[in-house]
Amino acid sequence: MRRVVGALLLLGLAVTLAGCSGGGGGAGAAVKAKPACPAAKGWQQLADSVRAPVYCPRWMPDPLNGVIKGQWNNIYSVSPDRSYLVGFIWFEHGSGELHVNLRGYPGRTKIPNCPASVGKGTLPCFDDPHGRMHANGIDATVYTVNQGADQWHVLLAWHRDGSLYTLSQHVAAPLTYEQVVADLKRMLRDLVLVAPKA
Repeated sequence: MRRVVGALLLLGLAVTLAGCSGGGGGAGAAVKAKPACPAAKGWQQLADSVRAPVYCPRWMPDPLNGVIKGQWNNIYSVSPDRSYLVGFIWFEHGSGELHVNLRGYPGRTKIPNCPASVGKGTLPCFDDPHGRMHANGIDATVYTVNQGADQWHVLLAWHRDGSLYTLSQHVAAPLTYEQVVADLKRMLRDLVLVAPKA
């Protein structure tokens, strides 16, 4: 009887270990894959609309959730050149503000120009580089002087396959510059690339 029980225990252990092995695209491969973006539906529709990959945020500072056309989505703009701006904001009088923007410029890598806020002419929309941030296979430049919807934001910009992408967050109470940079690093680490459907 003991031999039978022992053999059954060894068989159970072997089956368990086989299920946890990382070989050959089995269960182990699934564990290593990055979880899908919870808000992927709207981002898939955006990718299809601009005919280019877009980055879906798996994590955003609470209460923001990355849901396009959801409660916190205040900007959804797609231009004829296929560039896009998607913004999310939370604001409470006396408590502060959270504001995050994601942009993409399919087929373009040059930083665009924005109208100058004082006087005439234009300025680079993203300027004053302050180092780099690396996460999630992305090598982003950190910009601290930005225009338009990204004014007063810390902004990350990077290139992928001939396109420019950005992620930015407003430096506003109750958050400090250091907290915003920490948020951006976590968001960058958790971005999920969503490809357009063929």
